[in-house]
Amino acid sequence: MLSVYNINVWYGAIHAIKNISFDVNDGEIVALIGANGAGKSTTLKTLSGLLRSRSGSIKFMDQDIMHMPAERIVANGLVHVPEGRRVFAQMTVEENLDMGAYTQPKETIADNLERVYAHFPRLKERRRQVAGTLSGGEQQMLAMGRGLMANPKLLMLDEPSMGLAPIMVEQIFEIIELLHKAGTTILLVEQNAQAALSIATRGYVMETGTITLTGTGQELLHNDDVRKAYLGG
Repeated sequence: MLSVYNINVWYGAIHAIKNISFDVNDGEIVALIGANGAGKSTTLKTLSGLLRSRSGSIKFMDQDIMHMPAERIVANGLVHVPEGRRVFAQMTVEENLDMGAYTQPKETIADNLERVYAHFPRLKERRRQVAGTLSGGEQQMLAMGRGLMANPKLLMLDEPSMGLAPIMVEQIFEIIELLHKAGTTILLVEQNAQAALSIATRGYVMETGTITLTGTGQELLHNDDVRKAYLGG
């Protein structure tokens, strides 16, 4: 579904992403783990067209998207839910969700909205509430719901558990699993390596802009180096 080959991304003089290559297959949850500053979020921004690689290739559904505008990438089904939730704070929950559907035919929006509400009943209860007044966990649900309104073939989630209470983290990961079981392929960037690898089909470990290790979720979960660096022993 997604094939990334030898991409290189720079921030000014800083070489942030160094010749990384990886794949995401249809039906997988692929986790990208690593410390702060490893390049995980930069990778997702590059895949979604917000940043550009100086070399290599990015193919999605056998189509070259390296130089494709971000809005076309979304319309093709590669959808990015960014770190920090980024909801439209002054708009209602339902208005935020409508914004997520801007690439979709108007006749599909009502059905998509009901599907989102089925996954996130709390959003339906608060659909007229201003998004800025929601809790952090509810805003994360809204950000994910807004992404789903674009009918993703591949949903990229950047740090969905960041800043949330443990009980809400558990709930968010349960929702990610439900989305996957419903047929959504997921690329998950997450600092909570234990939670991410527990649900991942496969995973990649990033360090200082490079991929240093790959394996199944369970292989990485039980890898001594991964346990020492990211799982507290």
